[in-house]
Amino acid sequence: MTTALDQLKQYTTVVADTGDFQQIAQYKPQDATTNPSLVLKAVQKDDYKPLLEKTVRDHASKPVGQIIDHLLIAFGTEILKIIPGRVSTEVDARLSFDARASVDKAHELIKLYEKAGIGRERVLIKLASTWEGIRAAEVLQKEGIKCNMTLLFSLAQAVACAEAGAQLISPFVGRIYDWYKKSAGANWDEVKNGGANDPGVQSVHRIYAYYKKFGYKTEVMGASFRTTSQIVELAGCDLLTISPDLLQKLHDSTDTVERKLSPEAVKNEAIERVAVDEASFRFLVNDDAMATEKLAEGIRAFAADAVKLEKLIDALR
Repeated sequence: MTTALDQLKQYTTVVADTGDFQQIAQYKPQDATTNPSLVLKAVQKDDYKPLLEKTVRDHASKPVGQIIDHLLIAFGTEILKIIPGRVSTEVDARLSFDARASVDKAHELIKLYEKAGIGRERVLIKLASTWEGIRAAEVLQKEGIKCNMTLLFSLAQAVACAEAGAQLISPFVGRIYDWYKKSAGANWDEVKNGGANDPGVQSVHRIYAYYKKFGYKTEVMGASFRTTSQIVELAGCDLLTISPDLLQKLHDSTDTVERKLSPEAVKNEAIERVAVDEASFRFLVNDDAMATEKLAEGIRAFAADAVKLEKLIDALR
């Protein structure tokens, strides 16, 4: 029997959402994504401590921020030995509101990749989908540095990213679901709000339909999944980045996976254009309590994990 994972790959580019590159090969994804939290989690495993220790030892005289950059590139380089496509490497979340500093950090990361023999065509620079992060992406894309816009929770963010020419966006399905479930509390109905009605699934569907209707080239990559149901409901999305545990569940399943998203399927949906200059962007995101709260929460969490990684490195020096 054909596995659910193999069926999914017929419609969608499957991406591994992990820093644990030893887990990646068995699922044969096209691309891989990382973030500070995933790298922090990986380097605390015995299998990756030698890579962490070697990176710190080789660059001990440098500032801790530069050591982290070298560590990110070390992970990215190892991942690229396994996958045929691209790896996403994230700019420090503490730069999320500084466009110039984000561009400078992206340049540093690309330079390190190129020094390691990796061309920029195999790297996606991850930036938070703040107004400043989107402006940084606009600059980088014009330089031929492709960007993956993360921490994306709203159509306004998605439209601004597409108009800036971002290569790819990563709307966070699971975190949107989490917010609505927590907000509903005892009134949450999993049956009523599951499947195609899952609020995270609906958000990605809406963004995908908007892009296809208005001809945007930016790729849509659903991210942050909680269940295989959320993944299957988005079969046909340009890309889906999936954690190893959910990849395993899809690999172990022989349930039928049908295509749910396609340009043809959404072409007749009634969709109006959204205007997103800076003022309207800030208002629309602010007006969406879920997007505002999850964006802020995500930046804080990634920043906190960057600090933990710094402390881990300092302890080894």
